[in-house]
Amino acid sequence: MTPRQRMFALLVAALLLIVIVDLVRRRRLREEFSILWLGVGIGVAVLAAWYDLQLWLTHLIGAISSSTTVFLFAFIFLALMNLHFSVRMSKMTDQIKSLAQTVAILEAEPSERNGENTAV
Repeated sequence: MTPRQRMFALLVAALLLIVIVDLVRRRRLREEFSILWLGVGIGVAVLAAWYDLQLWLTHLIGAISSSTTVFLFAFIFLALMNLHFSVRMSKMTDQIKSLAQTVAILEAEPSERNGENTAV
């Protein structure tokens, strides 16, 4: 990795960390996700500063180019994030369904006590 590429990667990692901290500060990113993204930013900085680690990982997984390793790990990270958010969306869908049913039952109870029939 040339010094210019290393400096660019470190700059990107620093900007990522600054953006994450700013998003948390403005409460646009929840703390639970900020830890994950801070880990990504630190990981990018470590790989940019310690190129031998990137080469070791490349040889470990059997890739030819170190850029292949970076793209592979980025793809794995994005796939895991997709899976995580799919699980959270499924859980929230179930919670919304349960809440809607509870609200419907609570709204129907007063009319049943008064003997009214509000069915349309």
